[in-house]
Amino acid sequence: MEIKPIRTEEDYRQALKRAAEIWDSQPGTSEIDELEVILPLIESYEEIHHHIAPPDPIEAIKIRTDEMGLDRKDLEPCIGSRGRVSDILNRRRPLTLQMIRKLSEKLGLPGDVLISSYSLSPSDEKERKEAAG
Repeated sequence: MEIKPIRTEEDYRQALKRAAEIWDSQPGTSEIDELEVILPLIESYEEIHHHIAPPDPIEAIKIRTDEMGLDRKDLEPCIGSRGRVSDILNRRRPLTLQMIRKLSEKLGLPGDVLISSYSLSPSDEKERKEAAG
């Protein structure tokens, strides 16, 4: 077992290849010990060099509802009326703190994903600014 830091893309590819080779090893073996050392190195390298930002709150809600087989009606207890759900999912209104709490609980989404800033529909934002005036 030769373990070394992952410094380059080639090191990264080799570590991924090795992890795949030993992935199904039996518990208590040296291969599992090696895997437990390699995985954090891979994760650390990915966090720095292949970081994927989480989706914005609205995309996260849409993705999770699809994964859970839910539809818009299922979001009404968290968001409000059918029209309000439509406004939120179409980015005409921002999420409120109460909605975020309920959605986090129902959908199992982390609060930090749901409180992230996101853009509203440009035409609706312009209308709100003109109305505020």
